[in-house]
Amino acid sequence: MTWKALEKAGADLLRTRGPAALRAMVEHAMEGRPRETILRSEPYSAPLLDALADVDRSAALAYLTGLVAGYAQRAAEVSFETVWSGPGSHHVPVRATAAVLADVIAEAHRELLLMTYSARNYQPLTVALQTAVSRGVHVRVVVETLQGAGSALAGDEPYQAFADIVGIDLWHWPSAKRTEPGAKMHAKLAVADRQVLFVTSANLTQSGVGKNIEAGLLVRGGTAPLRTVEHIDALRAAGTLSRLS
Repeated sequence: MTWKALEKAGADLLRTRGPAALRAMVEHAMEGRPRETILRSEPYSAPLLDALADVDRSAALAYLTGLVAGYAQRAAEVSFETVWSGPGSHHVPVRATAAVLADVIAEAHRELLLMTYSARNYQPLTVALQTAVSRGVHVRVVVETLQGAGSALAGDEPYQAFADIVGIDLWHWPSAKRTEPGAKMHAKLAVADRQVLFVTSANLTQSGVGKNIEAGLLVRGGTAPLRTVEHIDALRAAGTLSRLS
């Protein structure tokens, strides 16, 4: 193997498992821990350990340490973009909701969180989610129910929009857990790999992502994407959100 193999293995581990996994593997290697011990704590590091064995070890570990630091610095940089559904403007170029939603789903390598109030079968979204699941992304969708919405929603249950996608985790906010009368699960957002956050007024329907005038904000970097997922994880752990069977 060569340095190119090391660079590729390091980038692959960073992309698929995140900076914490790469940092832990480097620290274990610096401590001289046996290969078997490292693989028990991070089984996906085998290609990187193989590459590490064929180059100058000290230089390689220094490179990998810098790779983690550079990734962390980049992740700390925050960018914001406004996103719109509906008619465009010739004077103010904006990104469209449908395009941004597709990009966020496509960027997910490990996990994807979606939240929506209403949902209807929208073929481009279905295909994008099926593709994400097929490449190993853990997809969770938190959606409102007809019971929770009361008379505000009608027709099929919103979760039916995802029923044909095998491998998706569906969650809801049970009516019994709502302490305020009339409370709704009204959040609409998407988070990819805890690094990209898209908050929008658009529901996951064709009208929401394409026809209505809807506004959103795309956030890259910083702590907002991570903290959003951590909040939802905490609600699931507390039983506030329950899995839909």
